[in-house]
Amino acid sequence: MATIKDVAKRAGVALSTASYALNGNQKVSASTIEKVLKAARELNYQKNGFASDLKRTKTNTIALILSDMSGPYFSELIKGVQEVTASHQYDLIACSSLGGDRSTATKFLREKRVDGAIILANNVSTQLIEESAREDFPIIVLDREVQNPFAIHVKVDNRHGAYQATEHLIENGHRSIGYISGPHDSHDNEERFKGFSDALNEHGITFQSRFKISGNFTRDGGYRATKMLIAQQQLPDALFYANDEMAIGGLQAFSEKGIAVPDDVSIVGFDDIQLSEYVNPPLTTVKQPKYEAGALAVHTIFQMLAGEQVDQSFDLSTEFVKRSSVRSK
Repeated sequence: MATIKDVAKRAGVALSTASYALNGNQKVSASTIEKVLKAARELNYQKNGFASDLKRTKTNTIALILSDMSGPYFSELIKGVQEVTASHQYDLIACSSLGGDRSTATKFLREKRVDGAIILANNVSTQLIEESAREDFPIIVLDREVQNPFAIHVKVDNRHGAYQATEHLIENGHRSIGYISGPHDSHDNEERFKGFSDALNEHGITFQSRFKISGNFTRDGGYRATKMLIAQQQLPDALFYANDEMAIGGLQAFSEKGIAVPDDVSIVGFDDIQLSEYVNPPLTTVKQPKYEAGALAVHTIFQMLAGEQVDQSFDLSTEFVKRSSVRSK
């Protein structure tokens, strides 16, 4: 088994420098940290999170790693995870992946300070997940596919859900449809755009790239993206927002300019967060099984910790929710 001395030698740095780098100490430059981490990956070096432990012991704790702790989408997911975790008399630690390699989330994975992890964060690298998942340290990923038998995928059918929402717009006579996107590196956003494009292509509708603007999955992002579209002074007939938070930001931007939804422009969202039912007008959207995804993810971890065989992938369906933000024919 590789030691920290081996890592230091492979990286060509002093032992103390390797130690600083592996702990994310800011005394060491980013380039040196990357060099040391590269050497550690090549040697499959595993740092022990508790120096007194010669063998990894159970912590009775599950980690939930999220890209953002504040968004309303995450509350139902956390509730599902929390209830199943508590029923097994385990503790739950929810942490943000902000900070990349220096984040607490990364330390939990590298040092295995918990018994298993659930990850919904596109800035936690696939490589790190593949290196970390083991028989005694199962990982559930909710936003991508990972090539490791101990990293299980719980996936929502984003593509079909987006197809249904776009189809609804087309069925109601809309032919010029814009897309307000999430982050470019988001698997969920990529799948939703595929479903959106599938529906357009099936009906022979050409998508105009000027009507695709990133809103970064945030309410402020949706607000700014919508204002940019309004500034072009040629709005599409309808807009697909890749999540509800952006759509709610869009509603505010339209309201400020006196643009009526759905009379002047129809909109649809995705997620069916609680607020989407209460905005004006109530938002047509795609319901995700948020609670179910969280509960299934942590239940699968407990099955794996018990030595049971589980499927490599679970697919959850979405539900189209028709409300009042789309103009009827």
